[in-house]
Amino acid sequence: MTTRTWMRVNVAIAVLAGLAFRIFFVLRFPAKNSGDSPFYIELAWNWLKKGVYGVEMGSQMVPLDTRVPGYPAFLAAVFATTGNSPRAVMLWQVVVDLATCCVIALMAARLAPERSRRPAALAALWLAALCPFTANYTAAVLTETLVTFLTALGLLLVLEASGEPAARLPQGGSVFSSPWFLAGIIGGLGALVRPETPLLLAAAGVVLLIRWRRRADWQKLARAGGLMAIGLVLPLVPWAARNWRSFNEVQFLAPRYANLPGEIVPLGFQAWTGTWLWRYGDVYLTLWKLEEEVIPLDTIPARAFDSPDEHDRVGALLARYNTTLTLTPNDDRLFADIAQERTRRHPLRTYVEIPLLRSLAMWFTPRIELLPFSGHVFPFGSEWENDRVDLIVTLLLGLVNGAYVALGLAGAWIARGRPGCAPLILFVCLRTVFFAAFIETPEPRYVLECFPAVIACAAQVFRSAPDQLSSTGSG
Repeated sequence: MTTRTWMRVNVAIAVLAGLAFRIFFVLRFPAKNSGDSPFYIELAWNWLKKGVYGVEMGSQMVPLDTRVPGYPAFLAAVFATTGNSPRAVMLWQVVVDLATCCVIALMAARLAPERSRRPAALAALWLAALCPFTANYTAAVLTETLVTFLTALGLLLVLEASGEPAARLPQGGSVFSSPWFLAGIIGGLGALVRPETPLLLAAAGVVLLIRWRRRADWQKLARAGGLMAIGLVLPLVPWAARNWRSFNEVQFLAPRYANLPGEIVPLGFQAWTGTWLWRYGDVYLTLWKLEEEVIPLDTIPARAFDSPDEHDRVGALLARYNTTLTLTPNDDRLFADIAQERTRRHPLRTYVEIPLLRSLAMWFTPRIELLPFSGHVFPFGSEWENDRVDLIVTLLLGLVNGAYVALGLAGAWIARGRPGCAPLILFVCLRTVFFAAFIETPEPRYVLECFPAVIACAAQVFRSAPDQLSSTGSG
């Protein structure tokens, strides 16, 4: 078998394996009403059938800007051809995720030395096709699959552009064919799906600032930065124009807290949880119960209190909330006071320790949030006796996650001197810090968009010395 034929067969098997893996999740573990899924579906259906990007409140349709329109547009496109069918959305997401696998393979090839590009690309394709975490999210009506594809495509363009020594336009090309401009466009489209997607452009920009810091390179820096900025803004202009027309406000993305009209954001309560909350499970006990369920004091972990007096103050506030399931503005301010006191006493805890713990919690997890498993491991003996399958699946997925992260770190070290490696590493770091330090809920899915970079780096571990297969012939 020639090298070319062997590669084609291997690629075909990897794609088919990835397809079967994702179909398994769609058929066996569909998550039709997970998180914001019903809200996205309502937005898409109203937009498609009633011509209003909003929801029904009372007896009228109310336009909203609380969610950027990229994912609802994707849903509306699927609904237009298949009807309001979450299963059809999932199947289309299978196709999108398989395309992401191919983009990741191209990323790995671009990152590897020329003689090792084929084995690196093949390794990346297999790692991406068999990644249970990205495959799992194809079975949920959530933004992750679509935005991961756009993130991978943007990173591929950044890798391509990083190989150009002078940020010049391709010979005979126009500004529209520059990889920097195209990366900006993809970043803008990604921002219409999840607003933090332009972090990939920020990572590229920081690397360029360091690379072209000398005065002689400032023109190249300005050209690359300008092309990315223009590309980023262009896809956002129609959305911003709609918001100006509908709400008379300048809004290129979405409100920081995605609050509905008239909805009060509990900033004080969030500040208080930000001084102690780092485990994903604690989100269910506090932030996601607010305004909907009782929050018993005895479910709050001991680390949330520095003293008995603080415990009693929080208990009094929760007692008042539990009687009405409403957090008053005054009680929210009292939570803010407690948060400020805790931060003054232990600033490193709020600004360093908690974000670091959140980062570890987001990265080192079995990622079973969409699966019918508890994720409980301890006490080990009790879990083994009560639900052995749950424990085994949790441990297995935790080990697989750890393997992907470890391979990504090892591959990043191997490729550390390659053009384009720095933006990938910096993107992963920026995204992790952003969600660990500035977002209230440390959800594991927030770093899922980093997996294209992780897998592209991980594939560098498997690249061969000079492409051994080339010696077998290429006819």
